[in-house]
Amino acid sequence: MFKRLATLMRGFLGLFVSGLEKANPRALIEAEKENLRHQIGRFNDSLANHAAFVERLMRQVKNLESKDRELAAKATAHLKVGNRKAAGQYALKLKTVREQLEENREQLEAAEQTFKKLVKSRDVSVREAQAKIEKLKRMLSEAEMLEAQAELQEMAHSMITEIGGSGDTLNRVEDYLAERRDQAAGRARVAGSSIDTAQVELLEAEQEALADQALSEFAAAYGLDMPAPEAVAEAPAAAAAPAKDMGPAASENES
Repeated sequence: MFKRLATLMRGFLGLFVSGLEKANPRALIEAEKENLRHQIGRFNDSLANHAAFVERLMRQVKNLESKDRELAAKATAHLKVGNRKAAGQYALKLKTVREQLEENREQLEAAEQTFKKLVKSRDVSVREAQAKIEKLKRMLSEAEMLEAQAELQEMAHSMITEIGGSGDTLNRVEDYLAERRDQAAGRARVAGSSIDTAQVELLEAEQEALADQALSEFAAAYGLDMPAPEAVAEAPAAAAAPAKDMGPAASENES
């Protein structure tokens, strides 16, 4: 019974976590990036330990090579002076050193190859993980962009359906404004028909009389003669006569 209940609780918890993951993909990507950095750090620590082991092997190989040369020189020197016993002891030590040297060289070569493989494996894994993360980021950006486009299209469709439908708010506003415009036009027409044109003509005559009076006062103040209305009408003809005398007839009289 308790086992079934625990299984059910794990199922609910899994569904809850899955829902959170779906709702927060960007947070998952950032978490994976942080996890990748943590794994790279741990791998580099192990790789550093392996590199230290390689360095120790290299140092041992160099020490054994130096000891090999030393023992070979001593064995050769004792052999030349006829000290066979001492030469034999040095030769035996030299054999042991060379066995150790050969073994260390093999270990060093294997360790170097392992180090290179580990570095290559790390680089390949990191590149693959980074490529996957970048792909997920692009997919997330594309999904967000498509969701935004879909939302805008749905909004546009909703606006067209609501605004373009019959009996909507905009149509009612248009009817109200048309009614107000018609009423204003009717009021203006009624007001225009009630204007007294005789009163307007009287005001216009008064303005002309006042203008003539002001002109007379101006001419008297400056000592100018006021032409009669008939003279004003004849003035253009009098001014045009001298222009006619300067025509071809005047040229014939002068010749």
